[in-house]
Amino acid sequence: MVEVCKIYKEHRDKIDRVKEEIPSNRIIQDLSLFFNALGNTTRTKILLALLIEKELCTCDLSNITGLSVSAVSHQLRILKDRRIVKYRKERKTVYYSLDDEHIVEILKMALDHIKEQIGKNR
Repeated sequence: MVEVCKIYKEHRDKIDRVKEEIPSNRIIQDLSLFFNALGNTTRTKILLALLIEKELCTCDLSNITGLSVSAVSHQLRILKDRRIVKYRKERKTVYYSLDDEHIVEILKMALDHIKEQIGKNR
């Protein structure tokens, strides 16, 4: 059960500041879609693989995830549509990588956070 206030008292200064600074609904929706894309173990595994090895082809990712190239391709499309990964073609091979340094940092921070939480629960 989550703890809540025993009395209802608004803090107008805080409410006003948040309402003034909170991003637009469009940004909130895009942020929600971004985190939603991370909420799948296969996609998370793909992203962590790309964090370790900067660039991997679809065949490599298929082997790492234990899924067919078609299944990996479906997950990569979701990540690409959310601008989390990018790709480049070299002849008949398609290589994927993390889209930019922001994505790298988000993944590193999230991974550190989870490892820290696991350490606290031992």
